[in-house]
Amino acid sequence: RDLDWTDAGIEGAWRYANRLWRIVHEPRAPIANLSANPPDDLNADADQIMKRLHKTVDGVSDDLEKFHFNKAVARIREFTNDLESFTSQEKGADWVRRRGLETIVCLIGPMMPHLAEELWHSLGHQTLLADTPWPEADPAMLVEESITIGVQVNGKLRGTVELPKDCDDETAKEAALALDNVQTAIGSVAI
Repeated sequence: RDLDWTDAGIEGAWRYANRLWRIVHEPRAPIANLSANPPDDLNADADQIMKRLHKTVDGVSDDLEKFHFNKAVARIREFTNDLESFTSQEKGADWVRRRGLETIVCLIGPMMPHLAEELWHSLGHQTLLADTPWPEADPAMLVEESITIGVQVNGKLRGTVELPKDCDDETAKEAALALDNVQTAIGSVAI
């Protein structure tokens, strides 16, 4: 199933390969030098990109072990979208972009080895990508700070609420009852 070929699939892969080439060679925002050190602290947007990076590495690694190549490619493309839209000029953003691009290039290596090696060289590396260790996901970056909870009334989804992962029942209940769709659905029923 993962190895089905279609004209549309080939066109999509070609477009993505060209897009990835452009992102490395004509970035929308500055990329740090190869020798740049990681920043001491990151703003919220840069931190989100780094969390997505680690989740992508974790997911792609798992997908490749299970031979789910389509899922792995989809995750890489999602992260590419996130990284491409990250155009912050804040301190450390250029380092985050470099780290993101290097990670994408490493992750596409098994699927597009020739392109990955060329992009790796274009990013300033002198060694072969094939000799580079596989990226490791930082377990601390995989931990979610908040969760999204679906709110149902009479079995129908009425909305969602974003809550801290360790919130108490009363806080969750208040947030759910504050949704307009929930209030409309329950009417004047006392809870």
